[in-house]
Amino acid sequence: MTTPTETHSDLIAAEDVLLFVNAAVTATGQREFRSSAGEQRLSLAFLHAYVRVNYRPLYAAALALDINDHNAATIVEQLLRTADEAGGAEAKRAEGRLIAARLASLPPQRVYRLFRALRAAKVNNRRTRAIVRDWLAGRADLGHDAVKYRTGLKTAARHAHLPFAGTESGDFLFAPGRRVRYQHPYLDAYRRAHYEQGALYELPFTVAEGFAARHGVSRAVFLERIAPRMTRLERLRTERASDLTVMPLTRLALYVLSLPFGERVERRAELTGALRAAAVRVAGPYAGSWGRVAAVLDDSYSASGSAVKRRRPLAVALGCHFLLEALAAPGAYAAHWTSGGTDPLLVRPWGPTPLGTRILDALEDPAPDRLVIVSDGWDNAPPGLAGEVLRVWRTRLDPERRTSAVHVNPVYDAARFDVRRLAPSVPTAGIRDAEDLATLVEIAQFAEGRTGLAELLAYLDRRVELFLRGARR
Repeated sequence: MTTPTETHSDLIAAEDVLLFVNAAVTATGQREFRSSAGEQRLSLAFLHAYVRVNYRPLYAAALALDINDHNAATIVEQLLRTADEAGGAEAKRAEGRLIAARLASLPPQRVYRLFRALRAAKVNNRRTRAIVRDWLAGRADLGHDAVKYRTGLKTAARHAHLPFAGTESGDFLFAPGRRVRYQHPYLDAYRRAHYEQGALYELPFTVAEGFAARHGVSRAVFLERIAPRMTRLERLRTERASDLTVMPLTRLALYVLSLPFGERVERRAELTGALRAAAVRVAGPYAGSWGRVAAVLDDSYSASGSAVKRRRPLAVALGCHFLLEALAAPGAYAAHWTSGGTDPLLVRPWGPTPLGTRILDALEDPAPDRLVIVSDGWDNAPPGLAGEVLRVWRTRLDPERRTSAVHVNPVYDAARFDVRRLAPSVPTAGIRDAEDLATLVEIAQFAEGRTGLAELLAYLDRRVELFLRGARR
């Protein structure tokens, strides 16, 4: 409950920050089912600028939340571009700690892309150079990076004025003809791979691919011989996944949905077992602790996503299905797909979105302890029924809130600068990966109107402390 001392501006600030968190979790600036990439990028750029200017400390604190990598990199870039707006030295140090911790968790290719963007923008202040230097110093093997991320490392070294001269990596990047051979195995394998076909199998997969094409090696032979050097994700992308039980839940759901129905049926035990194992790993100590859970899961046509995010909304719903099954008490989970289907392994995006009808089904006796709705929020069969059902249910049938309800939305609505909501009485949170469901349910309490800015700030402080503590370890 908001306290009497909270002002109207406090409430607006809390709403603005939650709006931004929803966008930072969900949006990636790519085309969605109902909006173009340009609309997405323009909407997201406005939100970043608005929150950075008006709530800079909270903008930086978002780096400690489960926002997606695209927005994390954007926040880092914006903070470094506008270092003069940071305030005092202590504020800059706080931002620097958050930036360093978040960069350490980002994929290296995205960090190198960020460094190239900073150079293109001529951002080369002392703090930026220190951050680039410290991040590179923390890399396990710069020889590996020199081969796999050659352009990125070269750009970063030049931009931060790093002392690479005379080192093997420096000669490889800036004076490749200076040495006839290298001690570092990757650097020497790269040199030899230009004329020696066998050397390409000593290189990282993505680098070896180019040499294989240059040498005319058949794809089948190349994949068979390079298999020991492939990561789990690379094996999955090339359809050589040998152990699906180690794949992240949402990626696994995307893989399952990419398979023809016949193959899904043939591999039902394997795929279902892998999805359940991934969900149990995500649930961790909270498995079985959520009591009776009812889920409304959107598999309507809009769940097909877009050309660049193919079946992503449906994959999130499928991942949430198995995660909610793991979180619910044994035998106390019920799933209600909008299509009326009952076989999660055979879901496909088709038909309208009768959310209202499915919510009614989910709330039938026995009443669940938790109701979770996974949908893009476009209730159209008939339009508006879901919001009315939730309003009547919350105000007349369950005013004591015996059932906790939350709506998680995997699609950013560029026109609204937020994810689309179903009803004011039910909190909505943006979601990108099913793995983040439990955390987002926690964040959603702030969007319900029963907590204010003070509670939100305290929550962010706790997340920042835990985030930085984990980074130090």
